[in-house]
Amino acid sequence: MQALDVQTHDGVATLTMNRPEARNALSAEMKDAFAAAVPALAADPTVRAVVLTGANGAFCAGGDLRGMAEVRGRMKIGDWRDRMRDVQPWIQQLIELDKPLIAAVDGPAFGAGFSLALMADFVVATPKARFCLSFMRVGLVPDFAAMYTLPRVVGVQRARELMLSAREVPADEALRLGLVMEVVPQDTLLARAQALARSFTGASPMAVSLVKQGVSMALAQDLRSLLASEADHQALCFVTDDHVQAVQRFLDKQPAAFQWPAPPSLPAR
Repeated sequence: MQALDVQTHDGVATLTMNRPEARNALSAEMKDAFAAAVPALAADPTVRAVVLTGANGAFCAGGDLRGMAEVRGRMKIGDWRDRMRDVQPWIQQLIELDKPLIAAVDGPAFGAGFSLALMADFVVATPKARFCLSFMRVGLVPDFAAMYTLPRVVGVQRARELMLSAREVPADEALRLGLVMEVVPQDTLLARAQALARSFTGASPMAVSLVKQGVSMALAQDLRSLLASEADHQALCFVTDDHVQAVQRFLDKQPAAFQWPAPPSLPAR
């Protein structure tokens, strides 16, 4: 059984963390699998969106504490630092992925599992989803880039509270805080996440990539720089075949190739 199952179909790659006996905790094997899968998906032009989920009613319980305990006697401070630095290239690639990343969360997303969900552009969850930056409970600091991602989602004060309290956030509160975009029934979770992902097969890859870049840069740019980037990005999009074809479809009164799927609770238009 592979610790990370990777399936690609109709332009959508689905990554399933697959250690159900450990609530999909991040083993060394799983981290190595991420290190191989993420750059491969980023470089594959046939993959237009990525879904990240966990097997058997759990998203990811975070770091493998049992595995950490087994190696503790052999590890010095430099070894722990190297262990963290080894995973950072694929973490950065996942955050900077120029394709939409949708996290489908059921059950616990704890520790680094919560951090993984925060890397996604969209999080869809079930009512049983629970989020917790549990690091303080074991005397650690949040990792897997949570210090970067969480304040950008909920603001600095709430990020501090979630990190320092190490409290669990249920799905309904996660929705209110903006950690989750939608809460859906458990039996529709993966289908909804994959429907969102499939919608981007009809979108302009250039526009998708530049929107993601622009939003990521927004908090670090002043207005003048942002407007300059906006002009550059729009100019690039104006000369793509995707834009030309989309305008022609509009003029021909044909439906747009890109259609965001309506939420399950709302009728499709």
